[in-house]
Amino acid sequence: MFVIAMILFVGGIIAMGISFSLPILQGLVFVGGLLAICLALALPIHFGNWQRENHQG
Repeated sequence: MFVIAMILFVGGIIAMGISFSLPILQGLVFVGGLLAICLALALPIHFGNWQRENHQG
């Protein structure tokens, strides 16, 4: 899970960074990078809580 979250986080930062130099679809790439960062932060929180609730044995 950590590797997936890290790839999404770094990829989102890169996408947000290059969006300013693109000739077209700047906003779409920027929002995509922002959503990737949000997903990278939400996945470990969600699956960490799920694991704690479902595997308390």
